[in-house]
Amino acid sequence: MPEVNHIKNLRNNKSLSINEIVKRTGFAWKTVKKYADEDQLPEEKTPIKKGMMYEEEWGEIVSDWLMEDQALKKKLRRNNKNIFEELQRLKFPGSYRTVCNYIAEWKDKMLDETDTVKEEYDRLTHPPAEAQIDFGVTEVVHEGKVKDTHCLVLSFPFSNGGFVAPLPAENQECFLEGIKILFEQAGFVPRTLWLDNLSAAVVKARVHNRKPFSMRVFNGLPITMDLSR
Repeated sequence: MPEVNHIKNLRNNKSLSINEIVKRTGFAWKTVKKYADEDQLPEEKTPIKKGMMYEEEWGEIVSDWLMEDQALKKKLRRNNKNIFEELQRLKFPGSYRTVCNYIAEWKDKMLDETDTVKEEYDRLTHPPAEAQIDFGVTEVVHEGKVKDTHCLVLSFPFSNGGFVAPLPAENQECFLEGIKILFEQAGFVPRTLWLDNLSAAVVKARVHNRKPFSMRVFNGLPITMDLSR
């Protein structure tokens, strides 16, 4: 494609003849004529990548984790070993090197030199009254000492707003109590609530065809939806 653009530039902007372009580029006369005076462009072939990271759901899972981590401080982000260990808990059959290679390729494609997401990346869009919820860990000062504590975070991507409820653990009892606290803080119940792979919110984790678990609200009451059906 760069060669085609160069030919068109010489023809359209430099007003060179076909023969002169042939001399400068070394391409065949028919090739130069074809791309200099016609609108036809060569089709760029995107190679189809193979392997478990591309043909199965593992690559999508890792990509989601990496995107989530971009919103965190660097010291709180998963490293390659953390990601590999989490995949192993999901019965990932591949090797550590396979995961590292995929992560390196993802970062090269999605991140710029300052380790931020490139502008051309398609960001997710969320309508108003849609929220996300997940557990996290934050530092607090308790009795003069700094320590980590669990918290449940309710965020609204449309407005970048959010609420936090500190909790003693990350289990289903704390999740249910935390979600009640967060709704009281917000003053309303979101129309749609997205939960991504949150084990405390489900009875049995799904292994295949993973998709975000959603909780929709009807008449003010949350109703869980099993997306595996």
